[in-house]
Amino acid sequence: MSYAVEAENLTKYFGSLIAVDSVSFKVKKGEIFGLVGPNGAGKSTLIRMICTVLRPSAGKALVEGYDIVRQPQEVRKLIGVVQEKLILYAPLTPVENLEFFGKLYGLDSKILKERIKELLEEVKLSAVKDRPVGTFSTGMRQRLNIARALLHDPKLVILDEPTNGLDPQSVRWVRDYIVNLRNRGLTVILTSHDMYEIDELADTVAIMDKGKILEIGKKEDLKTKYGATKIEDVFLELTGRELRDEISGRLRRRGW
Repeated sequence: MSYAVEAENLTKYFGSLIAVDSVSFKVKKGEIFGLVGPNGAGKSTLIRMICTVLRPSAGKALVEGYDIVRQPQEVRKLIGVVQEKLILYAPLTPVENLEFFGKLYGLDSKILKERIKELLEEVKLSAVKDRPVGTFSTGMRQRLNIARALLHDPKLVILDEPTNGLDPQSVRWVRDYIVNLRNRGLTVILTSHDMYEIDELADTVAIMDKGKILEIGKKEDLKTKYGATKIEDVFLELTGRELRDEISGRLRRRGW
């Protein structure tokens, strides 16, 4: 079986604190791998090691067969990362932002120009390509942030809490786009603390807490094991404007 990521006993200490504790897992090529857990579970630290930003204290990992410690440059060519914090420059336009990051990737100017045009159309930002990013909504910035991560045509896309803080319409767009990436043959690692999001998107799920992976498997198997079922449709009849507005607001924040 072919794997995009293979991790064995990955461990990360910060002084006496163990942030990731002997974690082992495999991500199949072409799947959405969901990494779920509360804040502080170690998800982001694990992702930073896979991305070669942090060096493991122990253990090893391969990305498309390349070792994250011995071959970091090769690994970086193969991954696109969408972090929770947006990596964009507010005074620059979308085109200028993508040109800057494309040059960091070492892309040929002609290829970069075509890639920028293609991606801006794909993320629905062509009409505002000459506007400063500082004037954009959070949802628009996240779409551009995703385009930035795809500039060099990676094989593995890592999204760390990609819908956090977005409005419901933007949440829906990001979730649909993640499925589209998988359908195009890319491998996706998605971190979230939103079980609904993981249930909707992930093929395989790893549950992480206190630096350890507690469970890992197909979501259907995990739901059967723990007696969980996905709620497909819920119909509510609300009376009273205050209650209706409160419930509607909570549902919108969850992207429903």
